[in-house]
Amino acid sequence: MSGDKIKLSIKEIILRGTLMAGIISIPSLIAFILVWMIFDDLMTGVIVGVVVHFIAMGFSLKISKKLSLK
Repeated sequence: MSGDKIKLSIKEIILRGTLMAGIISIPSLIAFILVWMIFDDLMTGVIVGVVVHFIAMGFSLKISKKLSLK
């Protein structure tokens, strides 16, 4: 039975995809807004937000593997 694949329902796929999107996008949005409000500079906020977003995307493979296990 170790070779059997477990099928996910559409509801589970949507739920896990939404969770992944939140894990990746929310930290970058928070970083962008905080830097923009503190430094009052839009471009600095954009740069920090993009950097945080790519860091989160770097961890997304590990996170998705943990979410895909049932």
